[in-house]
Amino acid sequence: MGSITEVYSSVCKELKLRTNRYILEVLQETEGKTGDITLKLTGNDRLRKVEKVTNKDALALSRTLRDNDSVTGLDLRYNCITDEGAGHLADLLKSNDALLSLRLTGNKIGNGGAMHFASMLQVNSTLQVLDVADSDLGTQSVIAFAIVLNNNKSLRSVNISRPLLFSHQEETAVHLSGMLVVNQCLRELHLGKMGMTDFGVERLTDALRTNYTLKYLDLRCNRVTRDGALCLAKVLKNNGTLEILDLASNRIEDDGALYLSQAIALPTCNLKALSIPSNNIATVGLVSLSRAMQANNTLTHIYIWGNRLEEPVCQAFSDLLSSGRLSSEQTDVCVYEVDGCVCLAEVFHGLKRHYYWTPSYGQDVNPASNAALAFTNTQLHPNSSHTP
Repeated sequence: MGSITEVYSSVCKELKLRTNRYILEVLQETEGKTGDITLKLTGNDRLRKVEKVTNKDALALSRTLRDNDSVTGLDLRYNCITDEGAGHLADLLKSNDALLSLRLTGNKIGNGGAMHFASMLQVNSTLQVLDVADSDLGTQSVIAFAIVLNNNKSLRSVNISRPLLFSHQEETAVHLSGMLVVNQCLRELHLGKMGMTDFGVERLTDALRTNYTLKYLDLRCNRVTRDGALCLAKVLKNNGTLEILDLASNRIEDDGALYLSQAIALPTCNLKALSIPSNNIATVGLVSLSRAMQANNTLTHIYIWGNRLEEPVCQAFSDLLSSGRLSSEQTDVCVYEVDGCVCLAEVFHGLKRHYYWTPSYGQDVNPASNAALAFTNTQLHPNSSHTP
């Protein structure tokens, strides 16, 4: 067998497919490298001349990597792969046990493509990270993922954010809850932009009371209010496993923040990162969270921008920052003064600010902007170079 570049060229010739220059360039860069390799073939890379990966390219890649044991990560975000291409990649994962990570964010694979992956997960026992967010999944495929995860023991991180769900009965949350009762291997679950209400959160938290492996729960951009926050607070009080909770762009308000504060202040709470930007929280809720941080040193990262940052809140977080209890790298606000009044300004820090894009200059995987990666990289991501 020749080099990976030679194999790719040979496959394209055999299948009578046009060689994708972008793929060829990335493959050439891997020549001579040893150890785990991630092929970063993102369609939104602004630093390269990108030729987006199509279904035919996915076929060529699947044939190229079928017998390859050095490539452990495949990053195909924001390309032109549909259900057909997803089928080719699923076939690859059925025969290749070296691939540990597959990211397809932004490819419109739909229900059909997702069902290919659900079928694949019944056979594959090595894939650890699967990201199919923003891929137009439907109710059928989300439920299929929940069912297959009842028995899959290899996946550590699953992202099914922003499916296209048209039912208000939240069947998906019910099935995911049932999965969390059984699955004791999953570490990350990303359920952003699912239209989830407090009912769905209550179903999930019922399961989390007996789940002692999930460390990262992502519920950003949903419809969670104070009642959902109360359910999550009960989990934090009694289950010391959860370490990262993302509630950005919900509406938990002061009451929800108070519930979370009461849980965080307890010594049994092991939460390390809390993201609550844009939740309509005012002075009472945010000041209570600052006091909870003084009571429990476990919480090290907190993100609050987009709430009502009135003067008492500014002073409370200024005290946290000046005392060293809160690091400036572990929050999304910084302090400045105007005419003797303490104010807060936004800084570009967060759990995964580079999820949808990467900067055209500077450090790609900046820990302050992608704090979740620092928490989970060792356990979940097979490659330290894996972008968040």
